[in-house]
Amino acid sequence: MRKKQDNMTKKISVFNFFSAVVACSTLLIACGQGATTPGEPAGHSGGDSSSAKTIVKYARGFTIDYYDHYKLVHILNHTGDVIDTLEYILAPKGVPPPPGHPKAEVIRIPVQTMVVMSSMHVAMADFAGVGDRITGLGSFQYINSPLVRNNIKQGKVKQVGLDGNLNNELLITMHPDLVMAMTNPDAGSGKYKTLTDAGIPVVFNAEWLESTPLGRAEWVKLVAAFAGTEELVNRKFDSVEQSYNKLAQLGAGAKQKPRVIIGMPYKGSWFTPAGDSYMAHFLHDAGAAYKWAGTKGVGSLSLNFETVAPEALEADYWLNIGYVESKKDITGKDPRYGSFKAFTTGQLYNNTARTNDLGSNDYWESGAVNPQVVLADMIRILHPDLLPDHALVYYKQLQ
Repeated sequence: MRKKQDNMTKKISVFNFFSAVVACSTLLIACGQGATTPGEPAGHSGGDSSSAKTIVKYARGFTIDYYDHYKLVHILNHTGDVIDTLEYILAPKGVPPPPGHPKAEVIRIPVQTMVVMSSMHVAMADFAGVGDRITGLGSFQYINSPLVRNNIKQGKVKQVGLDGNLNNELLITMHPDLVMAMTNPDAGSGKYKTLTDAGIPVVFNAEWLESTPLGRAEWVKLVAAFAGTEELVNRKFDSVEQSYNKLAQLGAGAKQKPRVIIGMPYKGSWFTPAGDSYMAHFLHDAGAAYKWAGTKGVGSLSLNFETVAPEALEADYWLNIGYVESKKDITGKDPRYGSFKAFTTGQLYNNTARTNDLGSNDYWESGAVNPQVVLADMIRILHPDLLPDHALVYYKQLQ
């Protein structure tokens, strides 16, 4: 009897610990995950790289090296046989760039104005404490950050267009310290040549190619290097890392591994995470059994319905279902979905709980830099007994 009581005490302690971890993480999001609390330093703002440095531990897509009077950033392209790099020298105004880097683009730091092209970039700027430095967005449509949305209303942020509709004239007039583009590093900088010729630095952000949730979230350290907020971001990311790893240990150690399917067909193809993708790693860390976990690639597999259906008929849970809000919406797209096991048992969970009035889903914004909260949601769904007190943040059950 005493042994049973001791085991129960240990189990309750684990519950309480992880509940506290997740509660703290959720509070950060609810209050605006990028906001700096009163009295909290926003990190050093000067160019002296020796005062605050960061170490990249999980991300494979970039490196940061610190020198006496400048920082050297490489954006890495792993798609070919040889790793190609884009090189950036980050130096304070008035400091001449070092010799020996003829192809490097020079960015003057700390960056005070930036134009970003995706909601993920907004989340990174918020996390780094510099959301107020965003002066331009590719599109206003999919932004959740209260700070940035308020600045949009006040006319402090301009819409500059995306891809082929990029308004180069407006950008040149604005002349931001930095433009952060969302593209593969091997895409080249041709479409941004007008901007770079005008002396506007363009940085390629490829966080979506990372193979782990922490690697993806760690791109916040790149923004910190530009903004001079390494001290702040180091402290915040350390907390994210510790929480995530402890939760992953809890989830991956679950005895039962429920089968999970992801997504829904789009234009005839069912895009499901490849085995090296950050989403596949989420599923592993949450203690799920995922049929395509052993496949190669960091993106998505394009499969047909007939390939996925046999697994979908038996899978215990159906997650990240897409643009649906109810079981009726699901069968309205295809009556065959009603035969899936997860549909009949009601184990349908969509990552749309934090969608605002504009249709912007915060899962793709703050969720990207708070993977510990996403993971807690997934563990709560797949293994309710492991996190019984956790209230879902990004996910909701469809009825």
